[in-house]
Amino acid sequence: MRNDPELPFFFGADNGLFGMYHAPASSPRRAVLMCPPLGQELIRTHRLYRQLAQALAAQGVAVLRFDYHGTGDSAGNSAEVDWNRCIGDAVTAAGELRSRAGLDRVVAFGARLGGSIALGAADRARFAEVIAWDPVVNGDDYVAALDTMQAALREDADRFNVPRSHADVAEQWLGFDIGESLRKQLMGLRVAPPNVPTLVLDSLPADATPRWEHLVSRRGKVAAISPPTPWNDLRRLEAAILSHPLIQAVSGRMTEDA
Repeated sequence: MRNDPELPFFFGADNGLFGMYHAPASSPRRAVLMCPPLGQELIRTHRLYRQLAQALAAQGVAVLRFDYHGTGDSAGNSAEVDWNRCIGDAVTAAGELRSRAGLDRVVAFGARLGGSIALGAADRARFAEVIAWDPVVNGDDYVAALDTMQAALREDADRFNVPRSHADVAEQWLGFDIGESLRKQLMGLRVAPPNVPTLVLDSLPADATPRWEHLVSRRGKVAAISPPTPWNDLRRLEAAILSHPLIQAVSGRMTEDA
């Protein structure tokens, strides 16, 4: 097996999932699976995920970034994204990381819906811990926020000379096709506390709901990071989300039990 610092490859059923393995310079002592968010948040956090993966690899941590079916460089298209399949893909990716790193203990990290997927896959994937950054815990609120942003985007005079028709954007969220099945799945999403230790990294505005007590009431904690992350700021829709405090928080957590 090649030992490149960053190794792109395909894995899973029919080799349909794309992964990027970040290998540390020496034998890994920890392993982190990075579960991405979906849609526009996936694009906006892509650079940050790579920066975090590189920082962790420099600490001796093996890292796997990957794309769910229908996202990124994996097989399928965005209209085919299915919530249950995303969770299954995370389970598959955890097994792939164990095989490549030669370690059984895998910690999962995820932002927004990526955090929700990591929490939902925790038992099946046998995660040792989940680090969730502003995870989506109530799908109704999340869908409503995306619908509001989509409606505002349709009429945004800074981006379009004339408003786009409702038909043009009826099945989209911020430039990504959205299937009716996934919309319904997200509307019904209610994230339950996992049976593993959980660290929630909170960078939402102080007046935002949700709060995280139910996720960490058993085995976990909440850590605030600042400044607030502009997830729903339409003016910054095309801007990458970068956060050195986030990288420091995750990197620091990986050294606590070293």
